Amino acid sequence: MRKIFFLALIPFIVHADAHIFVFHRFGDPHHTSTNTSIATLRSEFEFLKTNGYEVVSLIRVHQALLRQEEISDKWVVFTIDDSYKSFYDNALELFKEYAYPFTLFVYIEATDKKYGDFMTWEQIREAGQYGEIALHSYGHPHMVSLTTQEIKTDTDKAIASFEKQMGYTPEYYAYPYGEYNSEVREAIESYGFRLIVNQNSGAVSTASDSNDLDRIALTGENLLKEKLRIKHLPTEWITLQKWPDNSVLKTIHAKIPSEITSAEYFISGYGWKRIEVMNGEVEEEIDLPLIQTRTRLFLRDGRRQSSLILVKE
Repeated sequence: MRKIFFLALIPFIVHADAHIFVFHRFGDPHHTSTNTSIATLRSEFEFLKTNGYEVVSLIRVHQALLRQEEISDKWVVFTIDDSYKSFYDNALELFKEYAYPFTLFVYIEATDKKYGDFMTWEQIREAGQYGEIALHSYGHPHMVSLTTQEIKTDTDKAIASFEKQMGYTPEYYAYPYGEYNSEVREAIESYGFRLIVNQNSGAVSTASDSNDLDRIALTGENLLKEKLRIKHLPTEWITLQKWPDNSVLKTIHAKIPSEITSAEYFISGYGWKRIEVMNGEVEEEIDLPLIQTRTRLFLRDGRRQSSLILVKE
């Protein structure tokens, strides 16, 4: 009965959404596609500070999801993937200045093998005094190309090194490149992480799945205000779980809240198209060859959106 009541409330509660953002590099002009300048970062922090936003930890969002508590529109979560040294060298002091928490997802092999562009374990432990430290795989592979055993071998190795260096078991996991399918998800979920995050561009509401939390990339110019407008669209993607046979996408098929009667979908290389929604179900035969080997799909109703990444294996 409680579940039925909750589903009935979805149209009303999805308008209160938190936003989880993901960064990679900071103040590093040599890698523009993944870099955020320190001037941009400060302007984003100032916008949040002067407009009443609260930067909260990932654990606070997790607690709200567990307790089915309302999630505030004013909540913002910052995550940093890969543990590049530019975070430690250029951005950590700014996070400390504003007292903004963060979650750092560590690419374990890069630190274990002392790759020059990445933080050391000593630096990661120091950062852990101000934010949460979590797991971003061992070898940063394209997970969709691995067998289940290869995924588990990578994850086992990552956890063992993390525990040795940090003294505790990681509780959160971020997919390398944001890439996953149903087999990858099942393998990673088997480890019992408290939260698993992706890189699907969307917000987080009480209806979100703690094992599949959307994150929005913040790279380059300051688009924070625009991206804070994104709302969570509860979506059950039905046919779009992995790269299709012959690289041809046959259908768009998903379930969304039943009060929606019309929506739009997007496929990389093809743009947006409007589609009717019948009893909360989106379904259309499309028979389109996928142009890009990393294809994004979006489904939206106004500001509410859901997305999915399909990657050629």
